[in-house]
Amino acid sequence: MRVPLSWLREYVDLPATETGRDVQAKLISAGLEVETVEHLGADLKGPLVVGQVLTIEELEGFKKPIRFCTVDVGQANGTGEPQEIVCGARNFSVGDKVVVVLPGATLPGGFSISARKTYGKTSHGMICSSDELGMGDDGTHGIIVLPPETEVGKDAVELLELVDEVLDIAVTANRGDCLSIRGVARETAIAYGLPLRDPALLDVPGPNAYGYPVKVSDPAGCDRFTARTVTGLSPEARSPIWLQRRLQKVGMRPISLAVDVTNYVMMELGQPLHAYDRHQVQGTIGVRRAQEGEKIVTLDGVERKLHAEDLVITDDRGPIGLAGVMGGADTEIADHDPSEEGAGATTDVIIEAAHFDQVSVARTARRHKLSSEASRRFERGVDPQAAAAAAQRTVDLLVLLAGGTAEAGVTEVVAPGAPHTITLAADHPDKVAGVTYGRETVVRRLQEVGCDVYGQDELIVTVPSWRPDLTDPNDLAEEVIRLEGYENLPSTLPRPPAGRGLTARQRLHRRIGRALAGAGYVEALNYPFVSEQVFDQLGLEADDPARRVVKLANPLSDEEPALRTSLLPGLLAALRRNDGRGSHDLALFETGLVFQPRDAAEVAANLPVDRRPSPDDIAALNAALPDQPRHVAVVLAGAREQAGWWGKGRPADWADAVEAARTVAREAGADLRMRKGQYGPWHPGRCAELTVTVDGAERVVGHAGELHPRVLKTLGLPARACAMELDLDVLERVGDTVPQAPSISTFPVATQDVALVVDAFVPAADVEAALREGAGELLESIRLFDVYENAEQLGEGRKSLAYALRFRADDRTLTVDEASAARETAVALAADRTGAVLRG
Repeated sequence: MRVPLSWLREYVDLPATETGRDVQAKLISAGLEVETVEHLGADLKGPLVVGQVLTIEELEGFKKPIRFCTVDVGQANGTGEPQEIVCGARNFSVGDKVVVVLPGATLPGGFSISARKTYGKTSHGMICSSDELGMGDDGTHGIIVLPPETEVGKDAVELLELVDEVLDIAVTANRGDCLSIRGVARETAIAYGLPLRDPALLDVPGPNAYGYPVKVSDPAGCDRFTARTVTGLSPEARSPIWLQRRLQKVGMRPISLAVDVTNYVMMELGQPLHAYDRHQVQGTIGVRRAQEGEKIVTLDGVERKLHAEDLVITDDRGPIGLAGVMGGADTEIADHDPSEEGAGATTDVIIEAAHFDQVSVARTARRHKLSSEASRRFERGVDPQAAAAAAQRTVDLLVLLAGGTAEAGVTEVVAPGAPHTITLAADHPDKVAGVTYGRETVVRRLQEVGCDVYGQDELIVTVPSWRPDLTDPNDLAEEVIRLEGYENLPSTLPRPPAGRGLTARQRLHRRIGRALAGAGYVEALNYPFVSEQVFDQLGLEADDPARRVVKLANPLSDEEPALRTSLLPGLLAALRRNDGRGSHDLALFETGLVFQPRDAAEVAANLPVDRRPSPDDIAALNAALPDQPRHVAVVLAGAREQAGWWGKGRPADWADAVEAARTVAREAGADLRMRKGQYGPWHPGRCAELTVTVDGAERVVGHAGELHPRVLKTLGLPARACAMELDLDVLERVGDTVPQAPSISTFPVATQDVALVVDAFVPAADVEAALREGAGELLESIRLFDVYENAEQLGEGRKSLAYALRFRADDRTLTVDEASAARETAVALAADRTGAVLRG
């Protein structure tokens, strides 16, 4: 919202010394975001005067039309002689009054004017257009032609109000009242403690039976409709300079007198209006919902197909306007064309000042992609009580400026309604702000914004009609706090209790992150939003629990409307993105929440803001949220070890993904077991199922291995990419994070190697588990150091697994017989469980 300081001063008696910067500081302190203060005419220097064109000589022989003019500028040039000026514009004639800048002046942008020879003539100055004076678009795209009665030699800087300051305010969605000079003037008056001359306080005649007939069929969409009629408008009447300049300063283009007046009143009072050509309206004006498929041509010349939810203005023919958005072309105000001697010009108008439903207008504007100054205001809230005053103000200006006659008829259709009241504890703003304001300050501030306040300890507050955003006690508390000054709120830092650092859960997450980073992984933080199509791309079964998602009511992107149930989609997208940018050797990890919907959905309650929520409040809020376990995941592609003088290097494979899972389990102190598995995106022959024991039962907590080639192709990932994902919360639950000091023995170790032949399908982990259990307490460690397959030596479908077993006792040196006995016991148990036999 652009607010000229000169216009603002009409309604608030600001001190003469106050500049735009001073007003900006005051309004910002009151909570309005004044982005800039534009200094109009700051670099403009005269002489700039009104002149009358005396003669025009057309110069020949140039590529474009050039005119040599003599212009009477009175005594402004010091001689009284006509000023000779060369000009290329064509929209003025002999006898017209124009704006002339004389040598020695400076125009906006630092453009200095001097006498110069051009096109074979000497030009002593320039005849100005609105763009050259920084006035904005006046619709002519040519020279400014002033009214005939303008005095020759008059200072044009003052006449055109070229020097001014304009505040540019970023009005938030809840402060529709500040989309008007009236609203900003009210805030300015409050900020300075000065009285407001409310431009809406007019004597308005009451409704009667003589007004233009109006029928409102949808009171919910239009709760107030005021219609006034003005006849006998002069076709030659033009908007005066002061009105045009005010419209230009607020960012609007002058069009015609009737339209300019409605726009002027809208900017002044905040009430959108519309003027209909009375002779083009047929029958009763109606307000109703559109019929599906109806069409209307709006003022912008576009034919629009209407939706059944659109609120429209109609006459006997059908729709003639989109309510609160834009009028129709059929009833458009026709301007006077001098070449046609007034033919077709509008002389009688019907003024509409109505109040439409915010949501209805917003949806219509978005549905038709048709944002207008009117819809912007209705969307943010318009004062319904200002409709009659706005209509009266429009009628008064049309009578004054166009010589019209106001008809006695007044139409006003009003739906029953009552003012909104709020019960507020007098000390509620004190509790919200942490500052003691006191009842008197609270009442005074609320009355300043227009509220009626009654009561002592409990206040009954009636909200003013121009503030529909005040709906509950916290809104009223905000009004008191902002007017008392946000800068006056004390800055108090929270004081954490001594001796409390990170929780055990936070320390675990940091240890895991450091461990993975130390293993060469780079952390990637991804958005938690996914498309449901990604589950098809990952190859999940139709009944997979991971397909049950929590959908967002208002997603950032319609392509990703759900919350993730796995970290893999985000990590794989990061892998693809980096690989596409030339980084082919990648190892990424992420720890984060996934979201799993509950079977019984509950609605979260609004928590109080004036006190700490109780444990029951927090428990009820958490019960309404989806389950949010924390997962950890890694993805790998390319080389795991780089080639160089030290060796050939090697590519990342399934074993690296499994080792990442072991790394996480070690940090969590959990006993993680692995076995052959098959799930979703992983390769069925290169996938490890990761399990732990929870409350005596085995539970699958994740998978690790190489991704399926079909998934890699679908997602556009590099070949032989690997991944791992674990439920970190379950590992934390079963893990023991108490540090364990290593056991150091002074006795020597006894090493025994064993090679066992088993069927090829037997997992090495099962053989290792049997050996570990059979070896007993003397076994210090076991390591698989060789896997050998040879059909000629071992038989078809057989493999050899070679393990190194280390035995040690804490209190003695083991004998060869003790170590061998432990080895034989281990081999026996492995043979019993897995069918293993000693090789050779």
